[in-house]
Amino acid sequence: MLDSPRPFIDVRLTASNGGSMRKKLIAAAALAAALTLTACSGDGGNGNGGGDGGDNQVEVFTWWASGSEKVGLDALVKVFGEQHPDVEFINAAVAGGAGSNAKAALASRLEAKNPPDSFQAHAGAELSDYIAAGQLQDVSSLYTEFGLTDAFPKSLLDRLTVDGKIYSVPSNIHRANVVWVNPAVLEKAGIDASKAPATMEAWIADLQKLKDAGVETPLALGTEWTQMQLFETVLLSELGADGYSGLWNGDTQWTDPGVKKAAEDYKKLLGYANSDYAGLDWDAATQIVIDGNAGYNVMGDWAEAAFQQAGLKYDSDYTTWPVPGTDGVFDFLADSFTLPVGAPHEKAAKAWLQTVSSAEGQKAFNLAKGSIPARTDVDASEYPAYQQTAIASWSSDTVVSSLAHGAAAPVAWSSDISSAIGKFGSDGNVDSFLTALTDAAKKALG
Repeated sequence: MLDSPRPFIDVRLTASNGGSMRKKLIAAAALAAALTLTACSGDGGNGNGGGDGGDNQVEVFTWWASGSEKVGLDALVKVFGEQHPDVEFINAAVAGGAGSNAKAALASRLEAKNPPDSFQAHAGAELSDYIAAGQLQDVSSLYTEFGLTDAFPKSLLDRLTVDGKIYSVPSNIHRANVVWVNPAVLEKAGIDASKAPATMEAWIADLQKLKDAGVETPLALGTEWTQMQLFETVLLSELGADGYSGLWNGDTQWTDPGVKKAAEDYKKLLGYANSDYAGLDWDAATQIVIDGNAGYNVMGDWAEAAFQQAGLKYDSDYTTWPVPGTDGVFDFLADSFTLPVGAPHEKAAKAWLQTVSSAEGQKAFNLAKGSIPARTDVDASEYPAYQQTAIASWSSDTVVSSLAHGAAAPVAWSSDISSAIGKFGSDGNVDSFLTALTDAAKKALG
């Protein structure tokens, strides 16, 4: 995953973002930053630095340090080595905290004006703070040079464009509104796993059937960002694509009755989740389904790699469908790579972005990670069964932006929503939850 991933740390580094939080982040990353400064302050062996075009090495910063994410990165690096054999790849991955450690270390490096040559970030609103702080270069010219305006769909280009400029190159497309289903568990309650419930209400009824059949954990759930992902899909189910998208620009009010209905349904879903969900990361939650101890898990399609690694067969040992009520909608996020201002080896960084966007690079990366290419000129038959379904949906469904993974809302707003979701998981107070969501929107939108 993530990707996932997917904690929310405010990395805005403008003067108005002073205060204790930034100081804590910088202090937390001080040791890592100091080590990185030592490692990267030299000339990289070619006498080049500070963005003067050095081309014999490229330092790439990610949080892909383990699991399928590391496998995907390794596959991409292998293609990079084949396409650019004279450039040494320096892996600056930072492990831990589902990306929070990496984001803290990155914030410290950017503050110190010691950027890596390229760093991973989620495409969309998550980049807005970096853009506002003047920390990213416009890479629109690379889209022309690499032919990406033809290779990437317009729906993606529109989501990447900010005031006529593009600031990152996506390596993949993930879908967030996916239910991962264990058919054997559902059979215990006489539920047909091949057909998704038509509505959220029908799905909740099936969850109760599982409970009545003795399934202790009908719905596997994990830590706070996975809870946010579940909640966003319930919002999408209740409000539809237009109503959900309107939450992020003010067209839909957070006082809308549909938001309240979504909060109430979300509370019901929590009642069917494992009691230890707050302490589990996404992979542990997904593993409950893989092991046959839960019927469902709502997770992005980085979970596909986990099912494949477990040796399970799609549409037999496991299957998927969109979160009930969201059929025909693709809840989008994308991992992407940037070109920071002051990248020490800018020419090599551009070579890395070329590989990231290439057909060969995207195929190698996505086959390993479970996601699909951002490019449309791919042969779907070269991908496993689940990814074929995602490729078809990406080309035909209505696309919306994921909240939990940085596409829909800036970091500060997402962080406020995450805090509200965490509190709601403890107290279950719908009215307080709705008040917190409304206040967060007012703060973000003005």
